[in-house]
Amino acid sequence: MTVLEHLPPGASRQRVGETGAVVRIGHGGPSVAVRAELDALPVQERTGVDWASTNGAMHACGHDVHLASLVALARAVNRVAAAAPLLAILQPREETYPSGAEEIVDAGVLTGHQVAAIVGAHVHPLVKEGEVACSEGPINAASDEFQIEMHGAGGHAAYPNLTPDPVLAIAQFTLSVQQLVSRNVDPMIPAVVTVGAIHSGEASNATPPNAVARGIIRSMSEDQRRMLHQRLRAVAEGTALTHGCGVDLKIVHGEPVLENHPRLVRATRSRLETLGLRLAPALRSCGSDDFAFFSAVAPAMMMFVGCGRENGSHPLHSPMFLPDDDAVRHVAMAMLAGYLAGTALLGN
Repeated sequence: MTVLEHLPPGASRQRVGETGAVVRIGHGGPSVAVRAELDALPVQERTGVDWASTNGAMHACGHDVHLASLVALARAVNRVAAAAPLLAILQPREETYPSGAEEIVDAGVLTGHQVAAIVGAHVHPLVKEGEVACSEGPINAASDEFQIEMHGAGGHAAYPNLTPDPVLAIAQFTLSVQQLVSRNVDPMIPAVVTVGAIHSGEASNATPPNAVARGIIRSMSEDQRRMLHQRLRAVAEGTALTHGCGVDLKIVHGEPVLENHPRLVRATRSRLETLGLRLAPALRSCGSDDFAFFSAVAPAMMMFVGCGRENGSHPLHSPMFLPDDDAVRHVAMAMLAGYLAGTALLGN
């Protein structure tokens, strides 16, 4: 049975992309949107439960919890004929490019449904069970990927004076970019530059013709983001020139900074407590989420719903990640608080 078959049968449905959909509960007028993600991760599950995945893909980031919670919310809103329509967004490709959220925005789906506010909730093991982190301002970083290729000429390792060495150049680049954050970024504003993969050569006695490195840039403001891109390019070009190599650098723009709308946050926090959830300290991280694309269309807010246990919890993306059953109820309640806050912004 698919997710759509669990949703109220009378709701209007619209396909988005190859696998996504939006489902509208209620009739005309401005709506409040709530998002849940569809995709899993290429992780071999090791939770040991009877329902564990066996196909090499796993909901190791809680997306299955989010979907179940959104179904519960949609049924509740349908049952009580709420004042404002609910637009349930079943979003593909949160974990991979091209972004599913960006596709939904570009397709005009939210504008077509007059979305006046959009809400997301994500389980998080760094927040205690029964608590919700719901904070104003930037809570997740912009995320961009880069690939750099240093070009030499290839030659015999015994004659290093006869050929530019792209391995040495890529190694120097890797060391140099570690200083971009420590010497260019305000220490009160988080940022991350990480080289996660380096590939070059096949033989121990040969200088290879090229070397490739891939990595990420995480930043908490657009000004910071532009500066890091510029400095990364300058380091790449300067390093290549120093070592007599050619260089190709490609930066792929990913998610923007995720900023929570202040009015939506304030309206949600009081409702969270009314629904029996405790407010957690602010949680901000250099993690990223393509939910950030939605804020270009309407006031948006992402909450982090606690699934952290007293005796310790496995992190997101771990093959052992397994929230308790209560997580579905807690996420559904957080989504309900956000939906009600959105209706308050509409005056309903």
